[in-house]
Amino acid sequence: MQVSVETTGALERSVTVDVPEERISSAVEERLKSMTRTSRIQGFRPGKAPLRVIKQRFGAQVRKEVVEKLVTSSFYEAVTAEDLKPVGRPLIDPLREEVGEGLSYTATFEVMPEIKLNPVEDLEIEQPTCPISDTDVGRMIEKLRRQRRDFRVEERAAREGDRVNVNCRGLVDGKALDNLRMEDMDIEIGEGVLIPGLEEGLIGASAGQSLNLDLTFPENYNNEDLSGKPVVFELEVNHVAQAVLPDLDAQFFEAFGVNEGGEQAFRQEIRRHMEREVEVATRTRYRDAIMQSLYEANEIELPNTLVDAEFRRMRDMFVKDMDERGISREVFSKVADSVELQTTARRQVALQLLTAEIISSQQLRASPEKVREIIEKRAQSYEDSAALINWYYNDKERMAEIEALALEDEVINWIATRSKVIEVSLSFDELMNKGQTN
Repeated sequence: MQVSVETTGALERSVTVDVPEERISSAVEERLKSMTRTSRIQGFRPGKAPLRVIKQRFGAQVRKEVVEKLVTSSFYEAVTAEDLKPVGRPLIDPLREEVGEGLSYTATFEVMPEIKLNPVEDLEIEQPTCPISDTDVGRMIEKLRRQRRDFRVEERAAREGDRVNVNCRGLVDGKALDNLRMEDMDIEIGEGVLIPGLEEGLIGASAGQSLNLDLTFPENYNNEDLSGKPVVFELEVNHVAQAVLPDLDAQFFEAFGVNEGGEQAFRQEIRRHMEREVEVATRTRYRDAIMQSLYEANEIELPNTLVDAEFRRMRDMFVKDMDERGISREVFSKVADSVELQTTARRQVALQLLTAEIISSQQLRASPEKVREIIEKRAQSYEDSAALINWYYNDKERMAEIEALALEDEVINWIATRSKVIEVSLSFDELMNKGQTN
């Protein structure tokens, strides 16, 4: 068998393979001989048909099957001999397999890139810390009170924090639109969920009052037909209601599982909950910082085959998630095919290749102890933790998922112990997300 390799791109290779006729004909002959022992041919007893009859009846079909198998087997023989690492399935073209002339084809495919990691000792990684203060706890409690607030109708003008009930219709280019017409709509002033100016325009309004607001839809509004367009909202105020926060009493504490110990026990429970959130968030942000530093420090060629596959996987997950939420495909179709999603897919593939190189070069392994630790941590929040642990250990796919996480931890630890780590103190709001307690 003759093999020649041509470099047709940064990661693209074209391999021409010539398989001699003798290899094909001998494989065909062997297959036909074996068929004489089992074939049923009219006029002959089972397994007694002569070889020439078998050849006449099945020769062309058998040769076709042999050639198909030889294309696959000879391709992998060729790439193994040439020390190539194909990505995805090759494109086979052209294919010549005339009787007496052997088999010849060209396979075009991408190969895995050669990766040479830059020294991880040069990486500078921020490790967040977040001590929980009494102020943080107090602000979280106020947030919980706001979540359970009631509203009491007041005979006064609306102000920040009030809920205003209105009848509303919106006019674009002088025409009232059905999708901008609402009855008994509650608007909370200061929530910031409506288009700019709508909530603020209700400050000072009273029950029974009518008002018109000249506003403009944002350029990135989720309805393309309205993006950037001026709109007039005609509003009739039905009533104004003031938020009433619940008292910090036994009934409020019991709603959060604190049945004794009063306010002090409640504050301790809120602090413990926040500390658990901080532990998860700091670990996640630290891991993300490590992976981002690794990505930025190592620019590598990426096989389009892998990037396209990752893009399709991410897009399918996104579409499925949006479908399950009942969101119209028109709203998210552009996001599903966006440049941002393509960029994220490239980053994911790059990190997969980089971490695979670290695992291979450093011979990292997921220890049984680490796997057990991850499973037990997941089981802590379940009443029957032993049953969940057994559930994992009795399923190979679930165990493979946990082993992959454990192996990723090994990569993270390997980088973290060799890079320059800089501690950065963050407030609870900065760590979790802006407005978490505000």
